[in-house]
Amino acid sequence: MSAGIAQAGAAGARLERACAVAGLSLRTLQRWHREGALKTDGRRREHRPEGTQRTPANRLSSEERDRILEVANTAQFAHLSPHQIVPALADQGRYLASEATFYRVLRAADQLARRGRVKAPARARPTPLAATGPNQVWSWDITYLATTVRGAFFYLYLIMDLYSRKIVGWEVYAEESAAHAATVFHKAHLREGVGATALVLHSDNGAPMKGATMLATLQRLGVVPSFSRPAVSNDNPFSESLFNTLKGHPGFPEQPFDTPAAARTWVAKFAAWYNGDHHHSALRFVTPAQRHRGQDTVLLAQRHALYQAARTKHPQRWSGQTRNWQPTSTVFLNPGKPSPQRDYLAAAAA
Repeated sequence: MSAGIAQAGAAGARLERACAVAGLSLRTLQRWHREGALKTDGRRREHRPEGTQRTPANRLSSEERDRILEVANTAQFAHLSPHQIVPALADQGRYLASEATFYRVLRAADQLARRGRVKAPARARPTPLAATGPNQVWSWDITYLATTVRGAFFYLYLIMDLYSRKIVGWEVYAEESAAHAATVFHKAHLREGVGATALVLHSDNGAPMKGATMLATLQRLGVVPSFSRPAVSNDNPFSESLFNTLKGHPGFPEQPFDTPAAARTWVAKFAAWYNGDHHHSALRFVTPAQRHRGQDTVLLAQRHALYQAARTKHPQRWSGQTRNWQPTSTVFLNPGKPSPQRDYLAAAAA
């Protein structure tokens, strides 16, 4: 193109007109001349400067990536996601990488498939309650446990503390009844030593929850009942989530239960694991028992100090602040919505 323009100029044509015919501006042709982009014959040189390869300062070494994969595939962590692995390592005084880095390395190794049977959590609308400490709000429900008899079920009564997520009471019966519910709650109330402390018990609208025996027990103990809206299971999300964790546990039996005693044996093991060993994602990955006893503050402070030390050692690997290890001070069910139950709690706290 530039050679043709040069020939036209040599024949007496104006360069501006020749450039216009060639679809090129005169300024571009002049710039090519200044930059030496034209050969002696008028053709343009192909000038493609080679880019330089720069290694990011925060890039992991191959040994560090291999170490992350090795730890993620150990028997202790093989069934856990990075969401759970990182806090568990922090409790052991070990920092390998951030949660995002764990996900990135596992994704690159095609090892990021969802583990366990638990489905992705669904959004739920809880009832308007708030808890700032243990034994202020409890949530409970009943779930079916399959039996070896087709169409027959055992019933698991399960009570949890809203603030700590601790299982405070449970029992397995062969039938649903308000009397069974009252017995399970009364035992949990005595075991936790609630006494005259203001306590709200939330449940759905099932017959055992609103039976005369259950309501009379709550009234005698000074417990305020709270109920979900009719036919809205999402108003009791904490209990629903707990049942999802229970039935999605890797150790949940594949075969139905033969007897209530067999079901009780398995639930007892699950409750011990859930309260004492399970690092709960909503509690900054401390166990419900640690949260219930008030030990979470010290544990989370230790994790914060560990992360600060890791950030000081390799500041180039941190683009912002360290992970948030501050404990959650208040647990809400539908915050901001007025309700008699929350007014009752506020008056009791005052």
